[in-house]
Amino acid sequence: MATLTETKSASAPADAGKRRQPWSIAAYLLVLALITLVPSFVFAGLLMQRNQQAQETTIETLISATTRSLVQAVEREINANITTLRVLETSAALHEGDFRSFHVYAQTALASSRANLFIVNADLSTLMSTDAPFGEVVPPIADQDTIRRAFETDAVVITDLVRNPVTQDWTYNILLPIDLGPHGRKIIALNQRADNIAQALLTNRLPDGWSSALLDADGQVIAASFGAGGTGEIFTQFDALNQPFSTRWQQVAANGDAYQTVIQRSGLTGWRLVSWAPVEVITRPLLDALLSLMAGAVILAALIIVTLYWVTGRIGSSVRGLARDARRLGRGEGVEAKPYPVAEIAEVSQALAEASTQRQSAEAEVRFLMRELAHRSKNQMTVIAAMAKQTARGEEDIDHYVQSFEKRILGLASSTDLLLTHGRVGVDLNELLSRQIAPFGPSDGERLKLTGGPVRLNAQAAQIMGMAAHELSTNAAKYGAFSNDKGRLEVSWQIEGDRLAFRWREHTQAAPFSQSDETDPAQRKGFGTTVLKSMVGGALGAEVERQLHPDGIEWRFDIPMASLHPDYAGEAEKEEEEDA
Repeated sequence: MATLTETKSASAPADAGKRRQPWSIAAYLLVLALITLVPSFVFAGLLMQRNQQAQETTIETLISATTRSLVQAVEREINANITTLRVLETSAALHEGDFRSFHVYAQTALASSRANLFIVNADLSTLMSTDAPFGEVVPPIADQDTIRRAFETDAVVITDLVRNPVTQDWTYNILLPIDLGPHGRKIIALNQRADNIAQALLTNRLPDGWSSALLDADGQVIAASFGAGGTGEIFTQFDALNQPFSTRWQQVAANGDAYQTVIQRSGLTGWRLVSWAPVEVITRPLLDALLSLMAGAVILAALIIVTLYWVTGRIGSSVRGLARDARRLGRGEGVEAKPYPVAEIAEVSQALAEASTQRQSAEAEVRFLMRELAHRSKNQMTVIAAMAKQTARGEEDIDHYVQSFEKRILGLASSTDLLLTHGRVGVDLNELLSRQIAPFGPSDGERLKLTGGPVRLNAQAAQIMGMAAHELSTNAAKYGAFSNDKGRLEVSWQIEGDRLAFRWREHTQAAPFSQSDETDPAQRKGFGTTVLKSMVGGALGAEVERQLHPDGIEWRFDIPMASLHPDYAGEAEKEEEEDA
């Protein structure tokens, strides 16, 4: 046994150490906040990502369409120039070889435009140019290879970006080979300034952050949006010449940067239209949204922490108050309900206060019963001694004495049981009489009638009235209403002012005794008479009267209610303690 006890004692601390430590209210609230908010932010992030993907798809479609629109705008500009060139080519002066007249005609036709017309001979020399007076020597154009290709194809050819030999402006040439018969094969060319193309680009605006540039076959910028490069410069943002053409965007890396690009080619000119934007421009809305979400999360977290601190303080102080109240309740001290800010905790506080009141009431009742038991035990010893003496006086046979004494003891015990059962609330008079009369009463319930309102008796009154009922029931069984099969007993009581009028009336068919008849058992000075006259009359301050009727005996008791009410027991105790 000692070994087992030691083993249990040794294992107890280890088991206690393994117990999970309880969490604080703040921890639970924090977990609740995290469970609530984290999925919300994750879901918001996913929605932002989905929205960003949808926006990127929309922007991609927009950029592709805008780039194609820019290419078409350039081609419309070129086609308009080709049309102008073909109209000028139909001039009769040109076909007749009257180049002077044609010079005047062309200057007049192009006066409202910034274009220049020139004619190139088969030897690649310049016959005339509207940028110079007729007959003046004009320097040959720079793009000799394109002119040779135009002579070879007999088709309209558009050159890359070139310098105008007269004005030194960046231009492009539209070359139209023609056969002038006796005047030989010539190329009539329309020289157009490159900045005219820029006007076409500007009419189709790209989204913010996007740029566009029109590049020739050598990678020179013909025209570009603002900040994307100057005309004649080599495009160096990334290697656009080696990227495939596409109708959707593609990502290109250059110099450590990444770009989303859309590159489309003009079938008329062979030029490339490049639209691009840094990847960060495209992803910036998502990053900005995420940063806003994170900022909102930080602000919300700060608010939650402040709220948790406040709520935890309020709940914590309330719970600590409940703990103090519980400890006071455990010590048996009084607990008052407190107006805690949390309704549920206030409800628990109210319950603790009610429990405290009930406990104090129960403890007071226990103390009362203990004092009453001790006090009544002393009194009962005195009563039992008196019962023994008085019973012995009226009995000559020892067996009959023991039987009578035992019944009186049991009647006293019955009254004591009722007292202990009901405690401070008092003993119900009806219940007391029913218990005392039942052992002696008839089986026929119609021969016994108890009539009266509810009356509560204190401990002293319950003992005395119980013994009185016992003695009266004993006499009724021996000599009165219960001594034959025809007798009846009527017990009634009612409150009249500050007194209780109690009546015990027996109806018998035997000849009644006279008041002077010495053989009347009721006249004998036994214990019953002592109880009825001495104890009921003396201890309870009652007026006791006995009357003989032709058909039976009647006892009348007029008892002060102050002697019967349960509160009288406390006053009586105080008086007895003061006397002691």
